[in-house]
Amino acid sequence: MKKITDNEIFDGFPMFTIHTRVTMHMIRINQLRRMLIPAIVISIGASTGFAQSSSPAMSAEEIAAHVKYLSSDELEGRGSGTPGHEKAAAYVIRLLQSYGLHPAGDSGTYQQHFEFVAGVKLGSANEVSFAGAGIPGGRTELSVDSDFRPLGFSEDTSVAAPLVFAGYGISANDSSYDDFRNCDVTGKVVVVLRYSPAGSDPHASLNQVSSLRNKARLARERGALGLIVVTGPRDDQDDDLIRLTFDQAFASSGIPAISMKRSALDPLVHAAGWTFEAIQDTINRNKKPVTFVFPDVRISLRTDVRKVTGRTENVVAFLPGRDPVLKDEAVILGAHLDHLGYGGPGSGSMVPDTVAIHHGADDNASGSAGLLAIARSLAADSASLQRSVVVIFFSGEELGTLGSGFYVLHPFFPLSATTAMINMDMVGRMENNTLTVNGTGTSTVWDSLLTLENTNPSLTLKSVPDGYGPSDHAQFYGKDIPVLFFFTGTHNDYHKPSDTWDRLNYPGEEQVVRLVGRITGDLVRGGGRPPFVRVASTGGPSTGDARAFRVTLGIIPDYAEGTQGMKISGVRPGGAAEKAGLMPGDIIVMMGGKKVLNIYDYMGLLGELKAGQVVEVRVMRGGKSVTCTATMEKRK
Repeated sequence: MKKITDNEIFDGFPMFTIHTRVTMHMIRINQLRRMLIPAIVISIGASTGFAQSSSPAMSAEEIAAHVKYLSSDELEGRGSGTPGHEKAAAYVIRLLQSYGLHPAGDSGTYQQHFEFVAGVKLGSANEVSFAGAGIPGGRTELSVDSDFRPLGFSEDTSVAAPLVFAGYGISANDSSYDDFRNCDVTGKVVVVLRYSPAGSDPHASLNQVSSLRNKARLARERGALGLIVVTGPRDDQDDDLIRLTFDQAFASSGIPAISMKRSALDPLVHAAGWTFEAIQDTINRNKKPVTFVFPDVRISLRTDVRKVTGRTENVVAFLPGRDPVLKDEAVILGAHLDHLGYGGPGSGSMVPDTVAIHHGADDNASGSAGLLAIARSLAADSASLQRSVVVIFFSGEELGTLGSGFYVLHPFFPLSATTAMINMDMVGRMENNTLTVNGTGTSTVWDSLLTLENTNPSLTLKSVPDGYGPSDHAQFYGKDIPVLFFFTGTHNDYHKPSDTWDRLNYPGEEQVVRLVGRITGDLVRGGGRPPFVRVASTGGPSTGDARAFRVTLGIIPDYAEGTQGMKISGVRPGGAAEKAGLMPGDIIVMMGGKKVLNIYDYMGLLGELKAGQVVEVRVMRGGKSVTCTATMEKRK
């Protein structure tokens, strides 16, 4: 399951994908017309129940064997595009072949390939120099990767401008602290300290606005031409540069942004009558900004950061239905196969300073293992299938549901013929016999079907109507497909190397897998098509706005689309965006009079707004500029 935000190692919303063509399964027009008429009720009888089929039983032992291999050291954390992920995909493909499932990927294979931004590297044109009367000798040139280093989201450009120091470069949402209040940075390159004067408390209000992305946005909005980040001596005595990492979207901040060592700036700070120790101690003690212009100094700054493209694959297989009409409808079963590899900064790891195998036993070897078990059972009883079944092991989920985003643009069965999508992500750590099921409001039949098929009286189902959420099912719900998402909850090992196979509750996962199997059996063995329902807005955290925000616009960002601005994937019924006339496909480029270059700008602006506040939202719609007026709503 992908991590939603990470305040310091950027904010974590990828919005890119590179499209290629894949084989599409076509259906006859006259059959399609019949399939598009939704049935109100699914017929469920003893002859269609999964538990009563002749398929082999799913066991905790079978699931454990799959999890143990998929989360082993050999697979090195299954990072998308890595040899470990390729080994995991090969393992899954061998099993699917042995079960008798047919390939549904590229050119008759089981693999559906796509490209993604795997990282960033320094280009050849990174330069920094200081010049002016305030510089000893009149000019100083700095060395890249020794004195300075670009940040991964830097705009590739060059500037020459005066230099100004602006404290921590932050502004509190309640206006209690503002480094820019008495500091004019217009037309200047601004130097700021990393982090905030609030110390190490992650819940402090100032720390919530101290991400590197937010510092760059605030500087840009106030007219700065560039940003230099320095780590204060109270936070890092070794004076290290910030690592060159990327934040998955690879969306530019709009200005050049670099990390610089204190030692490179010490002579200039001393000339201004300060030391970094004195600056940091003064701000931290008084909670008041320290700002000044560097006298008689100009900086020439040029940045060059290159994308590193990776290639990975979904594993896609199918079992054909036997009914003359229903065989051209598909039920999709999905689970993501990828995880975080060795972790590290920008990976989504909860311990980003630790480079070690992130085994991902629960996230999501558990879901992949369950999917293998269900696929085997369905294949063994394939003669009873009336609808077709598509089984997908997604890649790129941890990068922002990239694999599922790619699939919905290049489906094996047309999405109009996709009856439902069932997703398993982190289903191996059940506690107190409680299972969370998301998406229960996306069809009128889900609640009754879950009640009917939950044959274990001790298993408690926690129902969440919303069809959006941080996993692959959200991409399908955004295309008006009913979804169910099974999830046993987070835990202290989430996105850490300690998420290992021996910590899972395999008898508990067996219960989950059997329940999913029975529901799948009901869907593929006949009956009517589940009617789709778009769930009304609740203002909850799954709208794409982080939990800390006080307000919501009621939109779903398009995480798999690379563009300048922020593309809207979905608009919640009854929410502020729908009332304002915003539509899926719109690209937000301005909000409240401020530019929105990417999702990070949007998130930063959202944190500044209040419930009831009326803002203009300018979007690009079909190549034309459209302005809407939205009233921000309180998060419930």
